[in-house]
Amino acid sequence: MSLIIASQLEPGFNDNLRRHASAPTVIEVPDAAPWDAARQADVLLIRPGPSWKAQRQAPKPDLWPGKLKWVYSASTGVDFYPDWLLDAPLVTCGRGVAADEIADYVLSAIYHHAKNLEGARVRSLSEWRQIPLGRVSGSTVGIIGFGAIGQEVARRALALGAHVTATRRRAEASPVAGVRLLPLEEVVASADHIVLALPATRDTQNLINARVLNRAKPTAHLINIARGSVLDQAALVEALDAGRLAFATLDVTEPEPLPEGHPIYTHPKIRLTPHISSNYLAVRERLFDKVSDDLSRFVRGEAPSDIVDAAAGY
Repeated sequence: MSLIIASQLEPGFNDNLRRHASAPTVIEVPDAAPWDAARQADVLLIRPGPSWKAQRQAPKPDLWPGKLKWVYSASTGVDFYPDWLLDAPLVTCGRGVAADEIADYVLSAIYHHAKNLEGARVRSLSEWRQIPLGRVSGSTVGIIGFGAIGQEVARRALALGAHVTATRRRAEASPVAGVRLLPLEEVVASADHIVLALPATRDTQNLINARVLNRAKPTAHLINIARGSVLDQAALVEALDAGRLAFATLDVTEPEPLPEGHPIYTHPKIRLTPHISSNYLAVRERLFDKVSDDLSRFVRGEAPSDIVDAAAGY
């Protein structure tokens, strides 16, 4: 099978892809209108970007899905793309590629909040005093969304002596021993650190709202590494201001980026980072290995990994 692969990824990534045993023809796609590659390509390898975001409410192009047999999203979530993307015969994603990096970000946020060594730093004899530190061992980490990222967070938290609760859409046994699966509101109520790791879909829009946040401990720390749309940001700010929640670490927002002057930028109880938890350039080799393996499967007539469920939206 001779394939034409249109790729939005970096030139070095594409050069390596050309060396695949299937000897594909790899063409680089301008970011302005990557969907135009459907006219000639069999496979479209995409990444989130402004052009896709601008098309989210636009009608489906007449050419789509064209000659395409397969669309491969480098990102796990497909919420950055228009709904008509899923009209392609096959859509897969890079699920799990950045799970380790994102889990490390979450643990960093937990330790930073619990220990806060910078806040305890003394700069003179007059500042020398006993400052109580929080605990990670013995605390409870509650994970909302128990896919690849949530499971990596759980493994790390358990290894550090924390208790872990989680909630997931599917009613299945926990894939990580030692994790208690509970309903959403019980996870929130039990947690010292509430980790949002669920996909962005119509069903999860503002799922973490005022009613849910009201169940949290006033000492709880919320961490969002999912998508900004799953969290009612106005309700979050209100809960923080009212003392019903202690702190929030946000790597994602809605919209993204937030407009200049938005109160979240300067809120004293919010640590905001610019969607960096995936450390995506550092995991490009892992993504390449996944794409390469999936390409081998595809040319053998086998199903590639992590097929997106169009009905579920992830």
